Amino acid sequence: MDHEVEKSDAQWRAELSPEQYAVLRGAATERAWTGELLDEGRSGIYTCGACNAELFKSGTKFDSGCGWPSFYESVRPEAVELLEDRTLGVVRTEVRCASCGSHLGHVFDDGFGTPTGDRYCMNSISLNFKPVE
Repeated sequence: MDHEVEKSDAQWRAELSPEQYAVLRGAATERAWTGELLDEGRSGIYTCGACNAELFKSGTKFDSGCGWPSFYESVRPEAVELLEDRTLGVVRTEVRCASCGSHLGHVFDDGFGTPTGDRYCMNSISLNFKPVE
C-alpha cells in the first residue's frame, strides 16, 4: 500500500530509537504496563510516533486494564489501516498508521461499555502525545 509518508529503511532507522523502530517498523510489542502514555490523563491528541499524523483523541481513551493505552475509536476512520494478522497462530486485526504504515498495535471487539465496543490496544512507544491547553 502506498502511504503519504514514504521513507527508506535507513531513514526510519536514523530517525527512530532502536526500541521505536522495533515496534513501529518491525511490529514488535512493548511490555505491558511499561509505556509512558498508559496513565496519561490530560486532554490532547495522540499522534503517530513515526510521522506525527493525528490518530486518537484523549476523550476516546479508556482504562481497559490490558497494560497498554486503549481507545475506542480513531480520530477519523481513515487515520488508521486495519490489516489481518495471523502471526501468533490466531487471527487478530493489526492497526497501522494510514499516513506512514507504521505498526501501532491491534484492535479487539472487547471494548465493553464503550460507544463502539472496540478496544484499540496501542503501544505507547508508537504514539506521541500533544496536550491541548
